[in-house]
Amino acid sequence: MQDNQSFSATAGTVRGLHFQRPPHAQGKLVRCVRGSIMDYAVDIRRGSPTYGKWVGAKLTAEGGEQLYVPVGFAHGFVTLEANVEVAYKVTDFYAPDCDGGIVWNDSTIGIDWPLPPEGAVLSDKDKVLPTLAEFDSPFDYDGVPLQPLPGA
Repeated sequence: MQDNQSFSATAGTVRGLHFQRPPHAQGKLVRCVRGSIMDYAVDIRRGSPTYGKWVGAKLTAEGGEQLYVPVGFAHGFVTLEANVEVAYKVTDFYAPDCDGGIVWNDSTIGIDWPLPPEGAVLSDKDKVLPTLAEFDSPFDYDGVPLQPLPGA
C-alpha cells in the first residue's frame, strides 16, 4: 500500500519498537538498502502464548535479506554501521493517530541489542515510549504463535 524509507547516519541508531494500531494496523516487509541492521519483531498480540517474545535477523544491503513483520507485532532495528538506509513496504497508509510503540530496552522483552560502546542513539519519541507492562494491546491473538526464523 505504501513504501517508506529511513536514513540513519550513526551506527547504534535504534528505531522502535513501533507499530500502528487498528483500524490502520500495518504489516511490514523490511529490507536494508544500504549498510546493515539487526532487525526485530516482538509479539504484542493479546492472549498469544508468545506475547512479549521476539525474533531477530541481520539484514544487509549486500545479502538482500528481508523480514516480514505481521500486524500485531512491534518492529525495531539497530544500525550496525553508519549511513544506513532501510526500506519498508507496509500494508496500510501511515496514520499518525494510530502510531504506537513500546520502549526499545524493556527488560521483560529482553532484546540484547548489539550496540557500540557509545550506546544507543534514540529519537526523542523513542525515549518516552511505555513498557510492555504499561501497554494495553489492541491486537488479538490469531491462533498462530511466533515461530523461530530459519537458521536462527
